[in-house]
Amino acid sequence: MKTKMNFDMWIPTRILFGAGELQNLHRQAMPGSKALLVISNGTSTRANGYLAATEEQLRMAGIETVVFDRIEANPLKSTVMAGAAAARGNGCDLVVALGGGSVMDAAKAIALMAVNDGDLWDYVSGGTGKGMKPAHEPLPLVAISTTAGTGSEADAWGVVTNSETHEKIGVKGAFPVLSVVDPRLMLTVPPAFTAYQGFDALFHSVESYISKFANLVSDMYALTAIENVARNLLRAVADGNDLEARTRVAFGNTLSGVVMCLSATTSQHSMEHAMSAYHQALPHGAGLIMLSKAYFSFFVEKHVCDDRFVRMARAMGMEDAVNPGDFITALARLQEACGVSDLKMSDFGITPDELRQMTFNAFDTMPALFESDRHRLSIDECLGIYKAAYR
Repeated sequence: MKTKMNFDMWIPTRILFGAGELQNLHRQAMPGSKALLVISNGTSTRANGYLAATEEQLRMAGIETVVFDRIEANPLKSTVMAGAAAARGNGCDLVVALGGGSVMDAAKAIALMAVNDGDLWDYVSGGTGKGMKPAHEPLPLVAISTTAGTGSEADAWGVVTNSETHEKIGVKGAFPVLSVVDPRLMLTVPPAFTAYQGFDALFHSVESYISKFANLVSDMYALTAIENVARNLLRAVADGNDLEARTRVAFGNTLSGVVMCLSATTSQHSMEHAMSAYHQALPHGAGLIMLSKAYFSFFVEKHVCDDRFVRMARAMGMEDAVNPGDFITALARLQEACGVSDLKMSDFGITPDELRQMTFNAFDTMPALFESDRHRLSIDECLGIYKAAYR
């Protein structure tokens, strides 16, 4: 399949990128005067001083803040609704997300529900969502990244889990007005999570590159993102204080967020969302790693885009790659080097009996991503990938 020669590019987020850029936040024009400052339910944001530094920057900018600190690793609809109520109850006119992908995703949904009636699932398309059009635009959002994984600082989508229905679905919010990507805030991410997040970023561009919606400009961003993440992730995992490696991985991650605005991820993301929808403790990036070799091997064997797999292998550092299977080799080597090749679904409580249920969940909740595949998966083929990946 030839590269699409047309593209539609509209990515209105201003991005401040680089070490130390958080200190320039107070110099930026702010889209409000009172912020709901959204952080995770963990301790690291406070313990590492990131919350205090952000509050000081916002104070210097004349912004009053109310902290909402309840966001889970896989954010829940119930938490989003509580955050929206907090924003309304405190008269907030903007949302500031300080954290990783889960915090930014939740903040987008909070910004949407702070100004719209009903339940979040009223505005979700897919699964049991009602697909309603919101009456009001979301509150403006400022995103401050503390991890390099989802690219959420550069796109309008957030992923939220409905624990009542076991659905994990992308929710359309709005692009951040401003994003700050300061790799100094990422130096304290532990090695395992650095790897999980890095592979999530990598797969955003890998999937978008082999997607049938790939085009001239998405290809440019995707290959650059793949090169920067794949060639620097091991350094970031091995030495979290390696600021250059952190910066390169963060750069690749932000580009991957842009790529998803221009192309689209594929069904691997639908399949992983089904896994973590049933197993809340499963990190999204870890789930993707578990699926990845079986998933991409399936498409390599189908010869859907041999040249693209070869080019990705070269971008990852295998300059002499000539066969599409070389991509699988490069991927396996990177996972082994980063210490994540032995991840098992069974270690997170997933049982073989669940795989068929997850297959139907993936098709029901996020069917659009299956339309991105260059070979349309059948139910049996999707189940076969789960089984091949299961350990």
